[in-house]
Amino acid sequence: GVMEKLGLGPEVLLQENPRLIYARLTGFGQTGKYAKSAGHDINYLALSGVLSKLGRKDENPYAPLNLLADFAGGGVMCAVGIVTALYERTRSGKGQVIDASMVNGVAYLSSFLWKSQNLGLWNRPRGENLLDSGAPFYETYKTSDGKFMAVGAIEPQFYKQLIKGLGLDSDKLPSQLSFSDWPGMKKKFASVFAQKTQAEWCSIFDGTDACVTPVLSFDDVASHQHNKQRSSFIKNDQEEISPRPAPLLSRTPAVPSFKRDPFIGEHTEEILLEYGFTKQEIDKLYSDNVIEFSKPKANL
Repeated sequence: GVMEKLGLGPEVLLQENPRLIYARLTGFGQTGKYAKSAGHDINYLALSGVLSKLGRKDENPYAPLNLLADFAGGGVMCAVGIVTALYERTRSGKGQVIDASMVNGVAYLSSFLWKSQNLGLWNRPRGENLLDSGAPFYETYKTSDGKFMAVGAIEPQFYKQLIKGLGLDSDKLPSQLSFSDWPGMKKKFASVFAQKTQAEWCSIFDGTDACVTPVLSFDDVASHQHNKQRSSFIKNDQEEISPRPAPLLSRTPAVPSFKRDPFIGEHTEEILLEYGFTKQEIDKLYSDNVIEFSKPKANL
């Protein structure tokens, strides 16, 4: 209801421009009991049902930062909605309103969890299933130097290479999918991984299909050979590292900026002047606390 209070709701603006795509990105959506309630990623994740699936055995559910509901279920799904509406407009010539709820978005992203319930992937309690840290071959393990390796050897042919790389005898191990043996197998794998450094394990598993990779820190990720070869990370003029825009388009790839991130409000006046506001109008907006300025200070 915030935009309606300003007189800028979709009904008003679509009368002015029927081709307008009006995106409304919220946590709980435009309707329903919680529509006007405050919330954060963890709340939207909880209401979607997805949070109940995240976490280890005998532990509380945990939210993976704010990646799932905020950015994936919210930002990315809203962007997809905008692109979809723009494409539809090329046929109808009409705009429309996008109700992008983070609860609905992250729930829809989890469709795989819903559709695969009868496949045997998620029929055990949290933390005891194939992809939620239950399986010894889909887990992270600590190395002798305090770093970690990520293991995702699901398919039998990949699992076979994992066992080989660990120096274990498959004939002396239980079946890969023997659920009752998983806890014991995790302990065995953990003890083996703890005997070598991360670099040593990389020298063993790199170039194989064992699905074993290093868990890279933010300090190490840009210098990893694979990421360097793809230029996956960029460094700005302040020597700050960040991911390069993705996905890569063959004909019109994104051109990243190598300048530092702007301060909030740094270009407010510049942009408003560009859009035809007078200096007096801008000063009034500033004095009324509608906008804010933040000019960088010189380092003398």
